[in-house]
Amino acid sequence: MSSQNIYILAIESSCDDTAASILLNGKVLSNVVANQKIHEEYGGVVPELASRAHQQNIVPVVHQAIEKAGITKEMLNAIAFTRGPGLMGSLLVGTSFAKSLAFGLNIPLIEVNHMQAHILAHFIDEEGFNKPPFPFLAMTISGGHTQIVKVSNYFEMEVIGETIDDAVGEAFDKSGKILGLGYPAGPEIDRRARLGNPKAFAFTKPKVNGLNFSFSGLKTAILYFIQKQVKENPNFIEENLNDICASIQYTIIGILIDKLKLASKQTGISHIAIGGGVSANSGIREALKNGEQKFGWTTYVPKFEFTTDNAAMIAIVGYFKYLEGNFTTQGITASSRLKI
Repeated sequence: MSSQNIYILAIESSCDDTAASILLNGKVLSNVVANQKIHEEYGGVVPELASRAHQQNIVPVVHQAIEKAGITKEMLNAIAFTRGPGLMGSLLVGTSFAKSLAFGLNIPLIEVNHMQAHILAHFIDEEGFNKPPFPFLAMTISGGHTQIVKVSNYFEMEVIGETIDDAVGEAFDKSGKILGLGYPAGPEIDRRARLGNPKAFAFTKPKVNGLNFSFSGLKTAILYFIQKQVKENPNFIEENLNDICASIQYTIIGILIDKLKLASKQTGISHIAIGGGVSANSGIREALKNGEQKFGWTTYVPKFEFTTDNAAMIAIVGYFKYLEGNFTTQGITASSRLKI
């Protein structure tokens, strides 16, 4: 089956980005993302606004993906879409569009789990990027998720650790809000952290058993620390912003790396792959590189455009499922709390 050319159209609409991608046998021909700037005013994603924007964006985004790939819709072999997890209103837009297009073209429909897609993004054919061998450990870190997953093959994955409260991306964004930074705050904290001293201020790491994470206590500790300092010196934030950002980032990365060390030790697996929007963070990438020297890890970070929410990662899962004939029916519905 794989000797023929297989064109997959993928649609991703789990949060606030409308994305479409065309994949040919594992290689990306187009990867189009429409961002929604409107949420910046609100300091977070507003679900109602997100689903409305998806409705406006989905037709032009899919049209552009097909055009950029230089194919016609009649050449498509299947349509893959994000079934979940994510915001219900957003998922419904992508799901219903994918269903009707597949129905109209009379081609198979493939449902994709957004979290599996973040992990399998490592298997997109991209020059200069190695693919992890099975089994490997995947750490998925984003605004909505923090998980460590043991990956035995494309479709056998086991969550061995996850956050019991906030996701790591939330910890960055909420810390940024306390400091008066814009939304999303992660990239700005990262930029400033490079200019600051990571050991200027010490924050206690939460004690959580096993491989699970917790970030809500850290967020509270940061809030109280800032409030206390500002009371004593109203200019504390402005005078120490780079050091504060560096110290927060250093603490968060420490939490992630400690758990990865434990997971690697417990499973005996030294191949470690990261994905999700927060994997774009330069401090995390650096800490992983250090892990190669310190702990004998081999680490894998996907190409930047495949780390944040995108449709190419949905397409690669669609491709693997297509090869297995693993299709879904027109009766499929979106699921906001889909598990790996």
